[in-house]
Amino acid sequence: MPTIGDTLREARMRQHLDIADVESRTKIRAKYLRALENEEFGMLPGPTFVKTFLRTYAEALGLDPQVLVEEYRATYESRDDVEHLKQLGPTAVARDRRRGGAPRGPWVLIGLAVLAVVGALLVIGLVGGDDEDPGKRAGGETTTETQPTTETKPERPKRPRRVRLRIVPSNQVYVCLDTGPGTDVTFEGILESPRTFRGRRLRLNLGKTDVQLTLNGKPVQVDPGPDPVGFVFTPRSMKSLPLGERPCA
Repeated sequence: MPTIGDTLREARMRQHLDIADVESRTKIRAKYLRALENEEFGMLPGPTFVKTFLRTYAEALGLDPQVLVEEYRATYESRDDVEHLKQLGPTAVARDRRRGGAPRGPWVLIGLAVLAVVGALLVIGLVGGDDEDPGKRAGGETTTETQPTTETKPERPKRPRRVRLRIVPSNQVYVCLDTGPGTDVTFEGILESPRTFRGRRLRLNLGKTDVQLTLNGKPVQVDPGPDPVGFVFTPRSMKSLPLGERPCA
């Protein structure tokens, strides 16, 4: 039976995804994704994070998250319980037995008497104590402690500095791609399976729009059709290219 890490890794590779693609989908840092695949669960902050990340990763790959979480609980959390029991050891058990079997003598009665006296003193102190609210001053004013409040400013999302373009064809489609006018062609040919391209600037020529495009993890609206189209992508924008400005045209 495949392990948790093998199940995640094989599902990701079947979908032709790399760690960066999954990181973009799940918003989980790449080092934690690798730790899940390598079953290095100690690199994560704790069991709660492990189970949460397992669910998110499994759902992103189309797997049943409950199966992986239950396997983690059965394999690793039960192991932690066993280790905890081992730490108790037979010495502690024997010590408790010795304590429970100790002969009772006059010292036991003396100890009970001391406890009774202490309990009585506590009751007297609680009943006969000062009824005045300790938070009130001599003048009748009530003092309240104010806790300083600290406001945390929300972190601004980092603006991408490079283009990450993912092309998922519905069937065979002609693709030509370069990084700008006068640059070498990065890719030209028939694309049959999903592929990701990166660069500071990308120009794309498609033989038809029967594809799904994702720019830096966000889907790009493209109406499917048989006509060729062209686009230029930057980290912050996207626009159409006329026929004369498309690569390989």
